Amino acid sequence: MNLNKTVWIFKSGDLIRSDNTLLFQNDEGKKYLPVEGINEIFLFGEVTLNTKLLNFLSEKHIIMHTFNYYGYYTGSYYPREFLSSGEMIIDQAKAYMDQGQRFDVAYRIEMGASDNILSVLKYYLSRGKQVGNQIEEIKNLQRRFSEVKTIPELMGIEGRIRDIYYSAFDHITENEDFKFEIRSKRPPLNFLNSMISFGNSIMYSVCLAEIYKTHLDPRIGFLHESNFRRFSLNLDVSEIFKPIIIDRVILSLINEKMITNKDFESEGGIIIIKEKGKKTMVEAIDNKLSVTIKLKKIDHKVSYRTLIRMECYKIEKYLLGETDYVPFRSMW
Repeated sequence: MNLNKTVWIFKSGDLIRSDNTLLFQNDEGKKYLPVEGINEIFLFGEVTLNTKLLNFLSEKHIIMHTFNYYGYYTGSYYPREFLSSGEMIIDQAKAYMDQGQRFDVAYRIEMGASDNILSVLKYYLSRGKQVGNQIEEIKNLQRRFSEVKTIPELMGIEGRIRDIYYSAFDHITENEDFKFEIRSKRPPLNFLNSMISFGNSIMYSVCLAEIYKTHLDPRIGFLHESNFRRFSLNLDVSEIFKPIIIDRVILSLINEKMITNKDFESEGGIIIIKEKGKKTMVEAIDNKLSVTIKLKKIDHKVSYRTLIRMECYKIEKYLLGETDYVPFRSMW
C-alpha cells in the first residue's frame, strides 16, 4: 500500500465523508477515495466541503491544500498537530530568537539550496548544455555567503544566484516559446514563469505536509521571517528541494515536449496553465517525489518525499543539540 498517497482534484463538485471513506461527486458521477494511506489532498476546482469532512480529515491526519482558478496556492487545512512537542517548540522558538543561531540555520539552508542549484546546472553541463558561465558566476557568489552577517544579506546573494540560475534555463531548453526573460510571480508574465510559480506552490504544500509528520512547528522558520505569514518553515525547507525536484521536472517536461505553448492561455495579462498542463505537471512532480535514491549512510533507498521529512528530522536534532545540521545535497 502507498502510505504517501496524494489525491489531486481538478474538477468542481462536492467532497464529503461517506461512512469511513471519502466521496467526490459532481454531474459526471461519483468517485470513492479510500482514506487509508492518503497523505494530502490538493483541490484545484471549486469544491464544496462541510465540517463533517474536516473533522474526518483531522481524525485521519490528512492535510488539504487549496488553489484558485489561476493555480495560485490559497491556503491549507492543517489539522491539529498530533506530534506536537512542547520541548521542540520551545527550542525552535529559542533558536529563532537567538540571532546567531537563526543566522546559522539560514546560512546552512542557503548553502544547501545553492549547492543543489549547481547540481542541476552541472547535470545539464554534462549533457552538452552551455551553462558553464552560470556555474562559475554562482560559485563566486556562493563564496560570499561566508562574508555576510545578516539574513537580508544572505537573501540578497540568494536572489542574485537565482537570477543567474534562471538565466541558464534558456540554454537548457533552447525553446523560444519558453524564454525566461525575467522572474515574474504574480502575475507570471510568460509560460516558464507560470510553470515555476505553480511548481513552487506544490513544493511548499508538500513540505508543509512532511513537517506535519514531525515535532517541528511550521510557523517558525529561520531563513524566512516568522511574522503574519501562517507558515514559514516549509518555505525554508523548500529552498533546498525546489531545484532538484521542481526545476528538474519543469525542464524535463519542456525538453521532452510534454508541455507546449498549447497548454497555456492568457487572461487579463495573466498567463494561466490549462487543466491538461496542470495535470501533466502534478503527475510528473508526484512521480518525482516517489523516485527512490541510495544514500551513503543508509542501507536502503528512500524516496524524495522521505528525504524532505528526513531534512526536517535533521533540523529537529540540530535544535535539540544532538547533531550538526548538514542540508541534503544532490550527488548526481
